[in-house]
Amino acid sequence: MINGHTELIAHIGFPTHSFKAPMIYNPWFESMGINAIVVPMGCRAEDYPAFFRSVFKLSNIRGALITMPHKVTTVGLLDEISPTAAIAGACNAVRLGPDGRLQGDMFDGEGFVRGVLRKGLKLQGARALVVGSGGVGSAIAASLAAAGVAGLGLFDVYAASAEGLGQRLRQHYPALTVSTGSNDPAGFDLVVNATPLGMNVGDPMPMDMSRVAASTFVGEVVMKAETTAFLAAAQARGCATQVGTDMLFEQIPAYLEYFGFPSTTPEVLRDVARLSY
Repeated sequence: MINGHTELIAHIGFPTHSFKAPMIYNPWFESMGINAIVVPMGCRAEDYPAFFRSVFKLSNIRGALITMPHKVTTVGLLDEISPTAAIAGACNAVRLGPDGRLQGDMFDGEGFVRGVLRKGLKLQGARALVVGSGGVGSAIAASLAAAGVAGLGLFDVYAASAEGLGQRLRQHYPALTVSTGSNDPAGFDLVVNATPLGMNVGDPMPMDMSRVAASTFVGEVVMKAETTAFLAAAQARGCATQVGTDMLFEQIPAYLEYFGFPSTTPEVLRDVARLSY
């Protein structure tokens, strides 16, 4: 039963957004006997700043999960942001600090990184290529830098986006080697498709797949359970791969830790989730 003692996690997105998070978090809270609930809240962009502030006036609010199109706006509404959120220029998790200050972080990239690490890829000292410098691509690049990669290649059809991301990365990680302007995957230990390209058979690919070595780990961000055409092409070359939904399930333990709840594993979350694809 939801009451004034139930701790709330607001899940704020556009009114037409598909809110999947409650179908993962809430069954897990129930299975663990935790008196908390994730509540979906649709909000239009023009109403968001005032609405966001009002949500954190609730006496039983623990934090908020932020989805598009509010991730960028949220950064300007916070008292503190993590380096990852600063590099990404976006935030998808907000909590109340001990002094009542609003703190924000970005976990899209953390979920991706946790996934590839669990699959055995060593990131310390590795070279990674991220194609797409939008919100999720920026977040993944920031988390890869935090995980200790030695070099990052960045590419976006809008060159200024990749250049801006590269500048922010260099500012926070001066020892990191950053290159921009090329989507050639040759010579990289990890390549990431953070674009909509390569979703379906016949789609243009985000890079020349003939240049991807069999030893390269290939990751996707499209949140679909099935393998995309891009990943199928990578697998045909003998590459280890990660599907987009792995990023979703891997980031939830990080969220739980951030909000001060017990952590868990993606396997447990998958077992209790009530998702349909």
